[in-house]
Amino acid sequence: MPEFLTVGDRSPRVAEVRSTLARLGLLSGWEGSAAEENSPQWSGDDDLFDDNLRDALLAFQQSRGVYADGVIRDTTLRLLREATYTLGARVLSYDPVSQMTGEDVGQLQATLQELGFHDARVDGHFGPKTDAAVRDYQLNYGLEPDGICGPVTLRALSYLGRRVTGGSVSAFREKEVVRTKGPKLAGKRVVIDPGLGAGDPGMVVEGPYGQISEEEILWDLASRIEGRLVAAGAETILSRPRTDNPTIEDRAELANAFGADVFISLQADHYQNDLANGVATFYFGSEKGNNSILGEQLSSLIQREIVARTPLTDCRSHGRTWDLLRLTRMPTVEVAVGYMTNPGDIATLSSPDQRDTIAESIVVAVKRLYLGDDEPQPMTGAYSFVQLLEAENS
Repeated sequence: MPEFLTVGDRSPRVAEVRSTLARLGLLSGWEGSAAEENSPQWSGDDDLFDDNLRDALLAFQQSRGVYADGVIRDTTLRLLREATYTLGARVLSYDPVSQMTGEDVGQLQATLQELGFHDARVDGHFGPKTDAAVRDYQLNYGLEPDGICGPVTLRALSYLGRRVTGGSVSAFREKEVVRTKGPKLAGKRVVIDPGLGAGDPGMVVEGPYGQISEEEILWDLASRIEGRLVAAGAETILSRPRTDNPTIEDRAELANAFGADVFISLQADHYQNDLANGVATFYFGSEKGNNSILGEQLSSLIQREIVARTPLTDCRSHGRTWDLLRLTRMPTVEVAVGYMTNPGDIATLSSPDQRDTIAESIVVAVKRLYLGDDEPQPMTGAYSFVQLLEAENS
């Protein structure tokens, strides 16, 4: 199979994608469900990637919180196959070497969450927290606490009603953590993640002040954010030294081990032409599963502050299920600060003054996250770092 398939290509993989999307109800002309064994009858062009299939694939990708490009890759095929699993179709258990993933795992997590046993995110990955929740449930229900979710455990789950109403446990927990932390930045632990790393400068462009690399922009931004947070009394750590380029898993593990309250990841965007422009922020969430409530709130705060203070176009805040957002246990926001392929964005990102403004925007947004409902909320774009320090010292 080629690296990817797009409109106009023919392949048996296209027919597989078409069949799966139809069974999921995302293609017209099919009224079955993903749980049924029968498959639709297609014409001889079922292996042709057409515009109708691309539209359905885009809708599927968006609903799962992944990058929506309407292209078939190995990751797309894996997600589609996982989407067809329904709870009870297979035995679920924790495998540390190869975690089970799928729609059925998400359904199990949501059920355990409603019963009060699962206080983590519904992400469709059967990890250690899901394993512990299954064992806890089994122990409380008088079953063998082996962590295996088979027919006996599923039957027992169906007998119980909800214990948690009015919202999810994870959302309650996130909000309570913020409330108890207090409004000051002092003592808060923040991980700052400058994208790329040693040996990977990213795109190198010609800016108003000469050549500058993507890595230089992100590292400088991270340093400016760190300096302001330290001045406000926060504990900070960079996800990497300048000479290293750790994996996403390593960056997430560092943040979890640090016991971070917030994780800020800095990235830059690219596009095939120079028309795309603007800043966007991302948090853990999708139409399927649940969202990180604080991640979504912080993402929105950062987005609004940057847009209010800079000439960068507002590309809004979006829920995604990317690994970095999923693996970190604290509110995590990925900030795509602009397009390296757009002259206007490069002019902004190349300016030390504008990078200073972006850094201040992010620090102010973190501060605003911790202001409680009874605290006065400063106007977006009008709260300066000097005012922030005065509030911290008052």
